[in-house]
Amino acid sequence: MATFWYHRSNSALLLGLFFALPLQAETPVPDTPVAGLGTHVEALLDWAEQHNPELAAMRFEAEAASERVAPAGALPDPMLRMELQDVTNKGLDASPNLLPGRIGGAKYTLSQSLPFWGKRDLQRDLAAAEASGAQSQQRATHAELRDLIKTAYAQHYQAQHEIRLTQEILQLARQLEQVTQSRYANGLAPQQDLIKAQIEQTALRNELIALQTEAHHAQIKLNAALARPATAPLAMPRALRPLSAAAAAKLDAAWLEERAREANPFLLARASQTTAASNAEALTHKNRYPDFTLGISPVQQGNRVSEWELMLELNIPLQQGSRRAQERAAAHQTAAARSRLQAASNFVLADLHESLSALQAARAQARLIEQGLLPQTELNYHAALAGYQTGKVDFATLQDAGREIRKAKINLLRTHVSAEIRRAQIERIIGEEL
Repeated sequence: MATFWYHRSNSALLLGLFFALPLQAETPVPDTPVAGLGTHVEALLDWAEQHNPELAAMRFEAEAASERVAPAGALPDPMLRMELQDVTNKGLDASPNLLPGRIGGAKYTLSQSLPFWGKRDLQRDLAAAEASGAQSQQRATHAELRDLIKTAYAQHYQAQHEIRLTQEILQLARQLEQVTQSRYANGLAPQQDLIKAQIEQTALRNELIALQTEAHHAQIKLNAALARPATAPLAMPRALRPLSAAAAAKLDAAWLEERAREANPFLLARASQTTAASNAEALTHKNRYPDFTLGISPVQQGNRVSEWELMLELNIPLQQGSRRAQERAAAHQTAAARSRLQAASNFVLADLHESLSALQAARAQARLIEQGLLPQTELNYHAALAGYQTGKVDFATLQDAGREIRKAKINLLRTHVSAEIRRAQIERIIGEEL
């Protein structure tokens, strides 16, 4: 009778441990005392906004490109030229004289270059398109960085919670070994069952080593995105971001595709490059026409201005063959930019539909595991444990039932993480948060 009650108490403990394991990936866990950063992904994103050097560099480049717009359409600086005539006073002075009032004469020319009509506007538009492209590149870098942080956080979350789950199952395996030890001592189970229980623990410890390595790699990747030292401590990640009903309603292919066409920063950058190429082509055509230089020249004789001169200078565009080649080259550049925009649009939309399909599949799998597979595996383990206690089920069946529960729980965790990673990819593509 004593042995029987020992078995029942251990069985209750085993069941209690197994059913206490987390059913959902979002179950909160306590923070580690090492660091406060890393509990939630929002804090990591805010940190990166302030400290990531690549993001700061892209911001400075975009500001620099914006500052180049106004100068691009400005007139060039005027030129002042002074010509001194007869500096030796017809040979009467032994040495040249540089004072305008004491030589034969002085001529002052003030000139201003004037591009042909429309060129300045095109130059300004070209610079504005390049500035818009730089701003879109900045937004693309920003979106890619946020995607990287969200993905790395989800991977860190997965690794840490798989470690926790494996540790709990290892504890369960130790309790199962105690049950097997008791049955073996009373001649109710073969020694092979005890050895299998010990082998299972060794396998779990080996898996823990691999999971801890994965967690370390995820921490390094996350710290790199945050511009922190590789081994800087991070808090235990608490939870993945919940997908609200309003956000779930946006998971419509047509709506997401429209948003991607309108707001994807990579497509906007490609569109700006196309606009810049088109403006450069139009500017090349304007080079068929001459640029002008206007000048006015007062001529000084002694201490007075004796006459005024006006000057008009223009370049003669005679090299038509060279200009036609430049125009054809510019047209090809515009066509190439349009083709790249079309190709980028195709890839972006394909990426969007792939991510959306994977997100919907992950959510469906999570519901199936939560509502069907996990309760079924728990019932199966309960029945196998009871059968093992009465000798109706062998140890291998019980062991397989335990593995099925662990597999279901890990798969549930991974589907939540996969959904979060796909959500981050969609947010990068459409240029906004869901």
